[in-house]
Amino acid sequence: MARFPKAEAEIVALADAMVSGLAANAAVYPAPPVEPADLTASVSAYTTAKNAAIAAQAAAEDATTKDEALDDMVDAMKSDIRYAENTIDFDDDKLKLIGWAGKKAKTPLAPHGQARLLEAPKHGEEWVFLDWKAPVEGGAVSAYKVMRRERPAGPWEDVATAVVSEATLVEQPRGKEFEYRIIAVNKAGEGEPSNTAMVVL
Repeated sequence: MARFPKAEAEIVALADAMVSGLAANAAVYPAPPVEPADLTASVSAYTTAKNAAIAAQAAAEDATTKDEALDDMVDAMKSDIRYAENTIDFDDDKLKLIGWAGKKAKTPLAPHGQARLLEAPKHGEEWVFLDWKAPVEGGAVSAYKVMRRERPAGPWEDVATAVVSEATLVEQPRGKEFEYRIIAVNKAGEGEPSNTAMVVL
């Protein structure tokens, strides 16, 4: 959903847009709780109070009057915005008629790309250390699946899960030729498998 502006100039600009939009689109918004004429009066009251505050420069009572007038105008505008949103069920195009916007569309989580540059730089008796690089494309990675198969064509099996781009696997069988790969995972699904790294322990 659009955010109500905080800067006075932006509030006044939105009020003017709402007055024009409500007046020009009475068929879309037939019964706003604050009529365009009343909203115009709020804008005028605020402008008068603001000018008085500027003229008086630092007079506390005038500044308070200006702030109260701004608060009243904001309340009136928000009342019409709520009315408009509910009347046309947050239709963005129709809300733009009064200078407002509908609900912000959620950006779906994108599947991520391929984990990269898998290596097995260190290994010993029954253990192997793997490291790799995160995908450069796609959404954020939640975890990495570490998979292994016996060469040349054994079935792939999950052997570990990592939350960083490295893993030390222990209790790995000795005397066999294994191939490892990494798959990045998030709520949108799994990425493409990485390159493979071959190890004989």
